[in-house]
Amino acid sequence: MYYRFGKAFYFISILLFVFFLLYFYSALPESVGLSIDESGVLNRNWEKGSFFYAMVGAFVIFNAIILYPPKSLETKSNKKLHRIFPVGDSYRDYFLAWFYSFGGILNLSLALLVFFCSLDQ
Repeated sequence: MYYRFGKAFYFISILLFVFFLLYFYSALPESVGLSIDESGVLNRNWEKGSFFYAMVGAFVIFNAIILYPPKSLETKSNKKLHRIFPVGDSYRDYFLAWFYSFGGILNLSLALLVFFCSLDQ
């Protein structure tokens, strides 16, 4: 039961990340500032397209790493993991809920990163 809430939170966080990325990408100038020194001058700049593709790449890589264990458990492709958490076990529900919730938190963090980088302009 818990993993369904985790899965719903995960998919809502994906939609939020995609919305933030597309919305703020359209509002970004050609140069995106990534760090600011004490006097308020931008130290590191990326091009708008490089920032966009870096965020998409980070999103895909992080989600692939985080969602490998629960997807392999749900599809029964990992036999050792399926033996540890068989169908009907209460810890299986906690295991799946933890990974989906962690993926949702990671996606929200990436969305906040995009939001923060759009504010530095």
